Amino acid sequence: MSTTLKDCVVGYRGRVAGFQAGGGAYRRKLLSMGLTPGVLMEVVRVAPMGDPVEVRVRGTSVSLRRDEAAVLEVESA
Repeated sequence: MSTTLKDCVVGYRGRVAGFQAGGGAYRRKLLSMGLTPGVLMEVVRVAPMGDPVEVRVRGTSVSLRRDEAAVLEVESA
């Protein structure tokens, strides 16, 4: 079952499942940051108001805005 990254809590570990339709504006940016389908990722921090979300992917910490996180589909690993 896949969900979007913006709905995940701190400590969540999963795989990138893909991108939601209509997210073309962020897709290229996310791909260039290493968030490619199938890669393992972990939610490290979520700001108090939910924006930004920090994830660890490929040994690097990446911060994403809520709009970017809403485009990224993830599934449990």
